Amino acid sequence: MPTSLATALSALELGHLEPRTEDLTGMMPPPAEALEQTVTAIWSDLFATLNNSALERDIEDLGWAMVNLFHRAAAKKHGLIDRLTDDIRLLLAEQDGSEINTANLEEKIDLAKKVEESAGAFEIMRDTAAAHYLHDTGRSWIPSSGNRISLGVTSAIVDGNAFLRARRERVRDANMVQGTPVVFAGGRLTFGSDEDAKRFADNLLRTLNAVRDRVGDMYLVHGGDMKGIERLAASWAEQKGIQQLRFGLDRKLGDRAGFRRNEQMLSLKPRYVIAFQGNGVTERLVIEAKARGVRVVDRRGPLGSPPAAAGRNAA
Repeated sequence: MPTSLATALSALELGHLEPRTEDLTGMMPPPAEALEQTVTAIWSDLFATLNNSALERDIEDLGWAMVNLFHRAAAKKHGLIDRLTDDIRLLLAEQDGSEINTANLEEKIDLAKKVEESAGAFEIMRDTAAAHYLHDTGRSWIPSSGNRISLGVTSAIVDGNAFLRARRERVRDANMVQGTPVVFAGGRLTFGSDEDAKRFADNLLRTLNAVRDRVGDMYLVHGGDMKGIERLAASWAEQKGIQQLRFGLDRKLGDRAGFRRNEQMLSLKPRYVIAFQGNGVTERLVIEAKARGVRVVDRRGPLGSPPAAAGRNAA
């Protein structure tokens, strides 16, 4: 008899099919605790096997792909929910009180509820795997595109362009980021020693914690560069349960992409801009933020220190 996990995984290959109501009647997803325990067991067994082997260097890529497996399954369910929602709106508009139309409406609503339960189950599996990914790699799991949201979780990683579209259209999704924006910016850095790297990380975390103490409802706005220091900020936010708004680069804009992203982030009217060492785009972000009256927490000095402190030490 197949396990609940095997059944769930096999459903990924059938995600393009719309389930019939009778297929789901009376059925519930496995309990959240069972899903979490199953994913944890698979993760532990798989990566314990790969450790200290020729495949050890592939663990991080494999871990990312494993989280993405459940993320894609949840996304398919959400796509189906969107289509069912459109059908329900149409049926509501066409309601004439007849028994057939009423039955069709009730069937669609029941199906949407069942699919939503399935989406929630896949999100539990994804978030469990993402927590293991964060623990084992030190990196926050972020999808290659789009949002990472959960029906029952306040923490979210939301695509910046999708958020701006929703705001323009005056659409307020329950899973979209809410609160006070704080922008984080910094580049890809190298350090001369492990001690320098640790000092930098300590300064970065101290800065983020201090800003959060001042802005209790903050959400973190960043570029989502998982190869630079933004990954440290993203991991900090996930550990703290802080929502994230990610603005990726629009590659079609070429050299202007970074400056366009600056405009988008500053359009949110952030309370603070936290700036660590970066390139010219980061420098321009600081200049524009100050021009708009946004307070800048400047940590572009050596090892994440304030530039003014570096100047005093040199003197």
